[in-house]
Amino acid sequence: MTALSATLQAFFTDRLIRQRQASPHTLAAYRDTLRLMLVFAAARHDTEPSRLEFNDLDAACVGDFLDHLERHRGNSARTRNARLAAIRSLFRFAALRYPEYAATIERVLAIPPKRF
Repeated sequence: MTALSATLQAFFTDRLIRQRQASPHTLAAYRDTLRLMLVFAAARHDTEPSRLEFNDLDAACVGDFLDHLERHRGNSARTRNARLAAIRSLFRFAALRYPEYAATIERVLAIPPKRF
């Protein structure tokens, strides 16, 4: 199990469900966002989604994913920003667990929301 996959599991079970008591709609939105991002990153790196690491989800990859949402999936800037919020939430959670990926995480967290 990679650090990313372990973090994803803990993010949903510990952070969102137990600590935050997130609604089923929030869980579904976060799940869909992260699933789309993992599929995008796996295709970009030509690997299985289960083999991705945090270094594969660097700021360039996340930025390209957000652009992909708008250009190819037809998402609005608001939807893009909502998906960015889900990604940031995961990376904030990961920063506490994996300080060795701090530089990558910091650059992802620095991606600004798009103005609309």
